[in-house]
Amino acid sequence: MGKVETNLETAAAKAGMDAKTARKYRRLGRVPSELTPGSRWRTREDCFQEVWEEVQSLLEVNPGLEAKTIFEYLQRRYAGRFAEGQLRTLQRRVKVWRATEGPVKEVFFAQRHHPGRLSASDFTHMSELGITIQGQSFPHLIYHLVLTYSNWESATVCFSESFESLCEGFQNAIWELGKVPQRHRTDRLSTAVNNMTTPAEFTERYAALLRYYGVEGEKIQAGQGHENGDVEQRHHRLKRALAQELMLRGSKDFVSVADYQEFVKCLLLRLNAGRKSRLAEEIAVMKELPERRLESCKRERVKVDSGSLIYADRNVYSVPSRLIGEQVEARLYMERVEIWYGQKKVEEMPRLRGRSRHRVDYRHIIDWLVRKPGALENYRYRDELFPTSRFRMAFDELKDKLGPRGSKEYLAILELAAKESEAKVDEALRGLLEKGEGSVSAEAVRERLSAERKGSIRDVQIASVDLRLFDELCGDGEVLQ
Repeated sequence: MGKVETNLETAAAKAGMDAKTARKYRRLGRVPSELTPGSRWRTREDCFQEVWEEVQSLLEVNPGLEAKTIFEYLQRRYAGRFAEGQLRTLQRRVKVWRATEGPVKEVFFAQRHHPGRLSASDFTHMSELGITIQGQSFPHLIYHLVLTYSNWESATVCFSESFESLCEGFQNAIWELGKVPQRHRTDRLSTAVNNMTTPAEFTERYAALLRYYGVEGEKIQAGQGHENGDVEQRHHRLKRALAQELMLRGSKDFVSVADYQEFVKCLLLRLNAGRKSRLAEEIAVMKELPERRLESCKRERVKVDSGSLIYADRNVYSVPSRLIGEQVEARLYMERVEIWYGQKKVEEMPRLRGRSRHRVDYRHIIDWLVRKPGALENYRYRDELFPTSRFRMAFDELKDKLGPRGSKEYLAILELAAKESEAKVDEALRGLLEKGEGSVSAEAVRERLSAERKGSIRDVQIASVDLRLFDELCGDGEVLQ
């Protein structure tokens, strides 16, 4: 038996109880569990008692109604009856109704993940980070892939949710990993999942990608983003980590896209460093990669029209005019378009983002534009023929000064840019525009280019060689034979 405390204060302190409370229990002669709970009746009248049936009927029809919306409705219906301070009372009553009589809530079931079994991916927009490239806004997405067991992740910078981006990002991830998971889950991306009434579960190209790597495909249900919760949660954490790194860096501006991609890659290396042990468990049971990567491009056979243009993936691109009338193959990669003719690549240009866009290179059509200067005035893609703002300023000045002949003079300047150097012609125009007084002309640009070429020539003097030096190298006065 332990020591019996005779002092009430000491006993109360050891029990963690206030001395006054201890005296109350001693006076009543009962322990706390034997006492009846305090009163539960209301201390003030329920101001919503008379309208509660109406409120309840509203909630039964539309369970998503907020208490504030219902309160404002009651204030309009019963003008002057309810004061602003009574909103909190209604919110408490609605909260109790939802918990006791409201509709059942969706239940989320925690899943057990197995090593090497599942990877999940999705695209996420990165605009909220405010990344810029040399001061210019850089709107982009990231294709994000996560292994659900180890949380190892990979990210590829891209510009649209195209199949080429998906294919490139998926392959970047598994080739960096060095192994292939058993299954892969995606959101209901139109590039991967057939959302139309078709018996095929996945699109033909996506099914071919999965088949090439021996991966079983999974997709989530429509509108159920939480089913891809692993990668959705990693989206949030990756963005937060990037935001913190940008704060440490002190700038959100990068020299180039490659510089930004390297920044993201270095961050992921650090994040993945703490997942090595669980990743090793996954690697041990994953499948081997095939011998080489699958080509991640879309091929289209298109004909070059009379305007030296092709239409690929609902966008317009110009090609060299010598290909007019020929069938060429456009290979559309994530960031570039290659033009092939007769098993030979004849042109390459950046891929346009979006639809109904156009990219016309003046070098492809300048030879014929100078022969048909009148076509420039109403040419559909005329704005593409101003490589820089100075070219546009020169065109406007020539039109003001020469009228219709200004187009011909401008095209002569553009021809110099195509055959000499766009940068040098741009610099020549800068000097002429600063000089003012209508000094811009093709001849003035030509003279500046000629003067620059002459100024760059330097006399080269070659010192004579004393052949006796070779004799000295042989030593002992021997002469080379």
